[in-house]
Amino acid sequence: MTERHLIALDLDGTLLKDDKTISEKTKEVLRKAREDGHIVMIATGRPYRSSEMYYRELNLDTPIVNFNGAFMHHPRNPKWGFFHEPLDIHVAKDIVEACRSFHFHNIIAEVMDDVYFHYHDQKLIEIFNFGHPNITTGNLSNYLKDSPTSLLIHTEEDQLKKIRDHLSDAHAEVIDHRSWAAPWHVIEIIKSGLNKAVGLKKAADYYGISKQRVIAFGDEDNDLEMLEYAGYGIAMGNGIDQVKNIANDVTLTNEEDGVAEYLTDLLRLK
Repeated sequence: MTERHLIALDLDGTLLKDDKTISEKTKEVLRKAREDGHIVMIATGRPYRSSEMYYRELNLDTPIVNFNGAFMHHPRNPKWGFFHEPLDIHVAKDIVEACRSFHFHNIIAEVMDDVYFHYHDQKLIEIFNFGHPNITTGNLSNYLKDSPTSLLIHTEEDQLKKIRDHLSDAHAEVIDHRSWAAPWHVIEIIKSGLNKAVGLKKAADYYGISKQRVIAFGDEDNDLEMLEYAGYGIAMGNGIDQVKNIANDVTLTNEEDGVAEYLTDLLRLK
């Protein structure tokens, strides 16, 4: 057997095919990797409620990184720790007020499994309803009572830079923000200093695995820090150029079992 590695998997566009399923080939390769002593975990921007089914489908027994590092826990071991670092509620409300100066479709605040919509939007509610969160609709300045795990601004493409420039000017020291991939023109905001790499390092330290033996797969800009941290930062073939440029290597796309193909070769799985 090769030395034990920690394998960190982004979900959308990486582990998951475009139809949001995990291929049988990928499941089999991950099973073999675990049989050989390697550790497999998920690191995603999704909340736990919409990633739990994949955790259970793979029968994992590891910590999971959610909300791009703003929340991390071990679903099968409550004693492992519960790491939740939300955005300060006053900062969140300042951002909501500032959005009045820009054109936007909606603002969504997630407080773990409570979801708040600034405006009613049935299509968005259906998307966020996965895992059956508690949903509240109304002016976030009035209805938001707790510090949100994340804040999302849904806007038009031509507004993205204007709003992000304002966020950087006004709140650079306390928030981090990034844009979702097309076709969703969404700005995601979390507390400053949080990203998937922060959670991945917690897991690596827990298992006593050096970063040189961490293998991380991703495709979008919320994977950048994780891929830079890992000894093997692997970009998906369908990943954005920025991810491919910082990655140690590029594998096949999520539709071509890129994760499975790379791990089979690297770990000499049979």
